[in-house]
Amino acid sequence: MRPLAFIDLETTGATATADRITEIGIVEVDEDGSVREWQQLVNPGTRIPPFIEQLTGISNAMVADAPPFAAVADETLRRLEGRLFIAHNARFDYGFLKNEFKRLGITFRAPVLCTVKLSRTLYPEFHRHNLDSLIERHGLQADARHRALADAQLIHQFWKKIHVDRSSEDIAAALKKLNARPSLPSHLDAGIVDDLPDTPGVYLFYGENDLPLYIGKAKDIRQRVLSHFAADHNSAREMALAQQLRRIDWIETAGEIGTLLKEATLVKQLLPTHNRQLRKNDDLCTWTLVDEGEGWLRPQLAAARDLDFGLSTSCYGLFKNAREATEVLRALADSHNLCDILLGLEKRTPGKPCFGHQIRRCKGACVGKEPLARHTLRLVGALAGLKLVSWPFAGPALIREGEEAHLIEGWRYLGTPRSDAELAELLDAGRPQFDRDTYKLLAKYTGKMQPLRQSLRKEA
Repeated sequence: MRPLAFIDLETTGATATADRITEIGIVEVDEDGSVREWQQLVNPGTRIPPFIEQLTGISNAMVADAPPFAAVADETLRRLEGRLFIAHNARFDYGFLKNEFKRLGITFRAPVLCTVKLSRTLYPEFHRHNLDSLIERHGLQADARHRALADAQLIHQFWKKIHVDRSSEDIAAALKKLNARPSLPSHLDAGIVDDLPDTPGVYLFYGENDLPLYIGKAKDIRQRVLSHFAADHNSAREMALAQQLRRIDWIETAGEIGTLLKEATLVKQLLPTHNRQLRKNDDLCTWTLVDEGEGWLRPQLAAARDLDFGLSTSCYGLFKNAREATEVLRALADSHNLCDILLGLEKRTPGKPCFGHQIRRCKGACVGKEPLARHTLRLVGALAGLKLVSWPFAGPALIREGEEAHLIEGWRYLGTPRSDAELAELLDAGRPQFDRDTYKLLAKYTGKMQPLRQSLRKEA
């Protein structure tokens, strides 16, 4: 039997990159079956939230005199070195330890076994596989739930229980299945699999000389990244991407909104070669209406980069270029009996009607047969389906998502500040160019926005 380490951690929260460890519990099992146990309180360097105190029984007072993780890092590493890392929902515990070691400049890697997945594999007839379900199902002895060593002991008990309930062949088959390494491009370090988080976010593929190849979004970064290589032999595009790939990076987010905003922003900044959508478009334009008097409103094409959506209330459509905008306006002229001259699609010749009037499409506003105001009403009606939503606030707004807050102004994504200082920097920085994809995304979440001042007052 290979050396084992059954691990449980107590933490200040659920986010490995932001929250910290408050207690470590390890049950070591050697090849000869001998067992050692270790438990250590850790000062997280931050306050433990009240609901976490209630859940774990670990208070701020209890950890006040405990050593920080830096002081127990060597001991923790020594106890885990060379052992199979076994935990319940292992990605949680493994992720927290990796981040704690990373803060100290230490790269931590270990083979990992998740007992949630092991239970699902060995006991597929059951639907629930949380630790409380395992306690009830297998008669495990729980002395102090939600304390690190007590929960590590429970995982060890479950390990011993499966060796009673199941044959060695069944267990070996389950372990082989769970420990099977996904196929990766030859140029990648296999250890990257252990580093990939199972959280929402954006992942970035880089080629030679750190050339951006592809940027993608994911609800589960690890699962989505590995899916690129699971069937790359069936797709010429995925095969080409795998052959060029040299490095993978990622940015974790709190949820879907942050993921979509980050993806759209990075694609336009980095211009990865394999991304076909969300590319930067400097020719983006929209129709506005200019008042020429006597009831005549004339369409005028405006570059979106020049628009202030906080002030512009009459913008119609977002087009990739002037040609696309003109084609749409011509189609509206045909379907709504509009005048090409008054729309600016045809030059005016004094005394002569537009071509549309000659083929009985235009109702003659160009030669006085139809009041200009009536033509304008029909034009506004034709454009109504293209009208853009005006920015509904007097200034910036926030969209809160989990522990993140996205700063928005005039349908422009300014960033996701993590402190008051970052917020101030973003507000002082210049505004990015208006972007069609960002607008379409944010318009769906208007109901989640709060004016910045109002949001800060509530927080205070």
